[in-house]
Amino acid sequence: MSLSLIGIIFVQSFFINNSLENEEKNFTLSVTRALSFVSRDIEEFELKKYTSFIQPFIADNKVPDSTILRQLYITTEDDVNDETIIHRNTVLEERFKVPSLFFEIDADSIDVPSFTNERVTEYFSNRRLSENDLSIKPQRRLVEYSRLPEIEKQIYEATFKTLLKDVPIHRRVSIPFVENMLERELRSEGIDLDFDFAIYDDDLATKIQTLNFDKNPETTVGIPVFLDNNNESNYTLYVDFPNRKKYLLSSIMWMVVLSIVFTGIIILAFSSAIHQLIKQRKISQIKTDFINNMTHEFKTPIATINLALDAIRNPKIISDQDKVKRYLGMIKDENKRMHAQVENVLRISKLEKNELNISKERIELHDLIEDAITHVELIVEDRKGYVKTHLNAAMSSVLANETHFTNVIVNILDNAIKYSDDVPKIDVYTENIGNNVILKIADQGNGMSKQVAKRVFEKFYREHTGNVHNVKGHGLGLAYVKRIVDDHQGHISVESEKGKGSTFIIKLPLIS
Repeated sequence: MSLSLIGIIFVQSFFINNSLENEEKNFTLSVTRALSFVSRDIEEFELKKYTSFIQPFIADNKVPDSTILRQLYITTEDDVNDETIIHRNTVLEERFKVPSLFFEIDADSIDVPSFTNERVTEYFSNRRLSENDLSIKPQRRLVEYSRLPEIEKQIYEATFKTLLKDVPIHRRVSIPFVENMLERELRSEGIDLDFDFAIYDDDLATKIQTLNFDKNPETTVGIPVFLDNNNESNYTLYVDFPNRKKYLLSSIMWMVVLSIVFTGIIILAFSSAIHQLIKQRKISQIKTDFINNMTHEFKTPIATINLALDAIRNPKIISDQDKVKRYLGMIKDENKRMHAQVENVLRISKLEKNELNISKERIELHDLIEDAITHVELIVEDRKGYVKTHLNAAMSSVLANETHFTNVIVNILDNAIKYSDDVPKIDVYTENIGNNVILKIADQGNGMSKQVAKRVFEKFYREHTGNVHNVKGHGLGLAYVKRIVDDHQGHISVESEKGKGSTFIIKLPLIS
């Protein structure tokens, strides 16, 4: 199960990391595409700007400084109409002298071409051509005129690229213009994020850059600008996004949150399952200890009863009435002992199900204490110990069930005796605190560790000693004590130290 959980977390981490890498690639692709459009737009803007400068010098009706004529003739035969068709395509190139001051170069002027296209189609009759009439005219004549802007644009572009190649970059473009172009194209790609940019000449920064630009090879995206006629350039436009990581993480934040939530649920379920397994294991251990202890508790009285019965069957014993009575008394005592154990288990079961009817009446706690001590004083005297009372409470009237609360005190006293390897020394105190009476039963016996003290009131719990039953019991006594005290709106706790004894403290509300 642990491996499965680790595997799930690993897959989730891999998936999130993979998604982040994909977002990074898509982001870089979008930025690169936006930069390509910016590079194209910058070059087109520059072309339009300089074209507008030279337009007045090549306007209509201006006399060109030179003219070049290029013509193409194509002749075809129309057998159906008995005609000869002559196609003539003429390209007129007119060159104009334009001052070079627009381009800031050393030459006084440059030649700028203008192209006009004339397309003429003439239809001649073959019959008249055969008469060798030199003054023959075509039967029909079609003429078309047009400019060639695409050719002009390509020539202008090639010319401008050559002329402007050595012009400093800050004279060709401005920071606000590049910034506006980048903002527009990045937004069209869905990227609304603060950025810094710069144009580098090879590896050297130029004047075209924002104040906070920092070239970082891992995050900076660049593309060439102002390509020459060989599609090469020394200039590169770089753009960097200071908040790039935050932006990318925010784009997959929903995925991260869902992953964390579901992983948390899985971990919670896993922890709950582990907790239940540990709990079941503890219950199983407690159950095993309980069965072992109950077996031990019943084994001794059963063996005693069997021995007594075997003795009674003996002819020598059965005729001796005193010995028979003695053995019958032993059988009765052991039977009572087993019956008490069964009653203890049934009583706890009824308490758990709230089926035990506990009627309460006004009782003096001091009287209950004196009565409970009489149940154990013979055992204590037999072991040369003592039970001393320090009943200092001025008021001890409580609402309690006489039988059950007497059992509570007897249980605690009995434990104090059982868990004292040496002479049992027990002190019982009472005192008043506010509207409560406090009962303390302190012994100088074996005591218990803090871990055991925390669980001593749990049902069936006993300090684990393996299969050693040096102290009789089955872990029900103190569980019963706590349930009875709780039912009397009281509180019970224990203070103990290993090897120095224990003190059980019961607080009960007084009644007027």
